[in-house]
Amino acid sequence: MNKCDFKVAIVGCGSVGATAAYAYLLSGTVTNLVLIDIDKSKTEGLLLDLEHALAFTPNIEIKASNDFKDCKGAHLVVITAGRRQKDGETRLDLVNANKKIFSDIIPKIAKSAPDAILLIVSNPLDVMTYHALKVSKFPKNRVFGSGTVLDSARLQFHISRKLKIHPSSIDAYVLGEHGDTSFPVYSSANILGRSLRKFEGFSKEMEKKCYEDTKKAAYRIIHDQGYTCYSIATAVREITEAVFEDQHKVFPLSVFLEDYYGHKNVCLSVPCVLGRNGIEKIIKVPLDKSEQKLFKKSVDTIKKFL
Repeated sequence: MNKCDFKVAIVGCGSVGATAAYAYLLSGTVTNLVLIDIDKSKTEGLLLDLEHALAFTPNIEIKASNDFKDCKGAHLVVITAGRRQKDGETRLDLVNANKKIFSDIIPKIAKSAPDAILLIVSNPLDVMTYHALKVSKFPKNRVFGSGTVLDSARLQFHISRKLKIHPSSIDAYVLGEHGDTSFPVYSSANILGRSLRKFEGFSKEMEKKCYEDTKKAAYRIIHDQGYTCYSIATAVREITEAVFEDQHKVFPLSVFLEDYYGHKNVCLSVPCVLGRNGIEKIIKVPLDKSEQKLFKKSVDTIKKFL
């Protein structure tokens, strides 16, 4: 593959898939984009809508399809297919329906694009990442979920509002499940090396409030708007750029764990170095005793659904 060429297939063209396609269109990272959905008319309508913006965007070739064979040659396949979380549901309520969908589509994707990287976005994220890894039989470095990238961005946003500091300057992350047992790693959170817990104007009450707002964010958006799409699509774009540009950038991604604080045979979000080959390295970060307990809670919760 030419270093300048980068083909991505988006499987599932609902609100998240369509918004991710639009984010790619604006960024110019993707040179060749395939939109795949069982409802071909949906992909064709999305194709037309995106094509009409090409006069104002970087050059990109786009194709609409309902055939998984069109994943052929893709370096990255973004999977957003599955039943959407409804108001009042948790992500784990989607397990059975979305496992069934993945059991059908993942083998077709793997057959058509055997060398691709699979980026899982469908919920429940950690369960579906594990399922995709097992069904595809791909190497562990080439199957991962978007994880707690968005959760961490939300936490950084809420902290930034309290401290009036730009979110990108705040090193504070959420790990574990992309769901109700996620947890913030405040023990090592900092602003340019200065502990967040020692930062002027930040308190235990703020810690709790910022994480609670982070944890409830998706539920609030789903209640008000019916779905989330813009922020997760932006996170997908950032992850894609790290792969395409071989950035070796660190993200909290959902990956298969083999010995992370003694935990294994489960997919959860931990810091990972991401590059052209997918997961280049998993970083073991310091967790205090309370955070280790919360991590174990995430492990125990997800393992019940595997």
